[in-house]
Amino acid sequence: MTCYDRRDLGLLLLRLGTGGVLAAHGAQKLFGWFGGHGLEGTGQFMESVGYAPGKASATAAGLAEAGGGTLLALGLATPAAGAAVAGAMTGAAAVHMPNGFFAQEGGYEYAATLGLAAAGLAITGPGRLSLDHAFYHVFDRGWMVPVALGVTAAATAVVLGTRNRRVRQKVEGEQEVLFEE
Repeated sequence: MTCYDRRDLGLLLLRLGTGGVLAAHGAQKLFGWFGGHGLEGTGQFMESVGYAPGKASATAAGLAEAGGGTLLALGLATPAAGAAVAGAMTGAAAVHMPNGFFAQEGGYEYAATLGLAAAGLAITGPGRLSLDHAFYHVFDRGWMVPVALGVTAAATAVVLGTRNRRVRQKVEGEQEVLFEE
């Protein structure tokens, strides 16, 4: 007989809360549920803040949030789910960074909190009250944590670098030709 301890209960609550919020947030993007704008509206917004193509960016963010959030809540494939969510939240934080830290000013506080919670779960693991534990951690091996976080970090760096270049070009405008030939 397995005895669950405070750690298992705490991880369950953290997974359900964080995963549930993320799944709902992703459903806003993908389906327009819970007052969201769906792929069309979210895609237009993504395009306006430098993520292009907008609809593909909205789909990727929505899948990372809804899929990663659902997997986190279930405690299944926790390293991959947490890493995917952390990457998506890093992209969201980049959009809000110019507004400072606090959410009431439009800052990145909310995105950072969700991303850090997801990364923490990816590293810590889901606990014994999870599908990963029920499936003998087939999708939650120790080596998967650095691989998932590393691949996500690399992909996020490329996406953010491309986005930042677009935003910079939009702000600075195209450079004029100095000399005509």
